[in-house]
Amino acid sequence: MFDSELYVEYEGTRTGPYYPVSGPIPLNRYRTFKRGAVGERTDRIRSLANQLKLTIAALAGEEIRLAPLNLSSELPKQPFDTEAHEYHFASIIAAKLAIAADLALPLAKLAASDRAFIDQVLSETLIRHIVLARIREYFRNKKSGEDHAR
Repeated sequence: MFDSELYVEYEGTRTGPYYPVSGPIPLNRYRTFKRGAVGERTDRIRSLANQLKLTIAALAGEEIRLAPLNLSSELPKQPFDTEAHEYHFASIIAAKLAIAADLALPLAKLAASDRAFIDQVLSETLIRHIVLARIREYFRNKKSGEDHAR
């Protein structure tokens, strides 16, 4: 029972000692054979054939004529939501920080009407390119000749 060597006798000749490959196997457990490169390749081919819905005869190399698929004339469509992939500001405060950096001016120094416009834009959307485009357009059109240096 505690012997780690195994001898085999057959027709009067004794061969051995043979040693175990690894430790004992617990009851109700079985070892599986390790798959070689060929076995793994056949599994990949079989899974690919299942995805393509090919028969075993086609894999064996027999000539098989495939029936044309009856595809409906209308292809399924799925709308692409571009706004889902746009950069959104994490919060209104983050948007206000970005606006202040874009204007190179603290928002506290702006007039009350300008701050109200910024709050209105941020209540509508937090999509970065829309917010900055509307703010830039507002402040470009608001400038008058008196604001420029003489």
